[in-house]
Amino acid sequence: MSYLGEDIRKLGFGLMRLPQNGDKIDVEQVKEMVDLFMDAGFTYFDTAWAYAGSEDAIRQALVERYPRESFQLATKNAAWINCKTREEAINQFETSLKQTGAGYFDYYLLHNLGEGRTKYFDDFDMWTWVQEKKKEGKIKHVGFSFHSTADELEPILQQHPEMEFVQLQINYADWDSPSVQSRACYEVARKYDKPVIVMEPVKGGMLATPPQSVVDVLKAAEPESSVASWGVRFAADLEGIITVLSGMSNVEQMKDNLSYMKDFTHLNEDQKKTLEKAQEELAKIPLIPCTTCDYCAKVCPLDIGISGSFTAMNLLTLYGDKAAAKGQEEWLVGGHGKKSATECIKCGKCEEACPQHIAIRENLDTVVSQLIEK
Repeated sequence: MSYLGEDIRKLGFGLMRLPQNGDKIDVEQVKEMVDLFMDAGFTYFDTAWAYAGSEDAIRQALVERYPRESFQLATKNAAWINCKTREEAINQFETSLKQTGAGYFDYYLLHNLGEGRTKYFDDFDMWTWVQEKKKEGKIKHVGFSFHSTADELEPILQQHPEMEFVQLQINYADWDSPSVQSRACYEVARKYDKPVIVMEPVKGGMLATPPQSVVDVLKAAEPESSVASWGVRFAADLEGIITVLSGMSNVEQMKDNLSYMKDFTHLNEDQKKTLEKAQEELAKIPLIPCTTCDYCAKVCPLDIGISGSFTAMNLLTLYGDKAAAKGQEEWLVGGHGKKSATECIKCGKCEEACPQHIAIRENLDTVVSQLIEK
């Protein structure tokens, strides 16, 4: 199915995690990956001004080697990164044009809306500016990527019906997650008839190495299929999807993705049941039952990042990736202006307010001992 007047096959090449050669992007390997991707009939490439070196690499590997009309290139504007004026935010676009050499962008996204970041696009009136660029022919399609709750997504779509699409985090592990809200956000986008580009279908690589009980379910159903493939196929099976972005980091990952997506149509009933079993296995793993309602935050005298700490701890419990979990804790707590769990004074006000009756102080101690302290 085609959306926005273009026929795009349902695998997109995400350019955030490109192969490295030392401390630089391995452009020669990227060229090989681009060739495999294009030869298989796929044409959608996703980069961003904020992805260090990515726009320059895709200029060398794609733009300078293929006719411009043979592919779709998406990039993004992060007005919330070190921009004090509208001009500084707009300059990101000019930088992207220069770095990619693309001449125009098929898809241009206001990047990472949600929480305190949306206000920058409002304050700088980036909504009007992207429409002006579209009229100039510098942008073909305008949308935004989003990282927050469905309750926050809906008013953005209400206020900006001119947005043509939305890019969302969608994967089977986070489908009913109270923090990521894959299903809820997807359903809001569909309610407003917005086609969706999927990001994080393999949850930053974590669904390539999920808990062993999940691996057992997936391998029992299809021994020959990679574990990661289930994440991409789950997302691609949804209605209203423009494409599913896979952040491929080497030729092997590219070949694997092409092997099952080249002729993908939909999941069959057995495959859907297998994914349901995988979700059931994930649900069996004991996690901190935090729904991120943040009632605790309203009463905490020190403004501890309680829900962010618990989200990161649950990530560690599920996937055993301490570096990723620590990164989440740093972003969800310090990155959002909250104080670390190490500063908790054990007053107990949070536990009185928690509708889930979580032993918050005890669990914060666990976060400190297992995640924060070395």
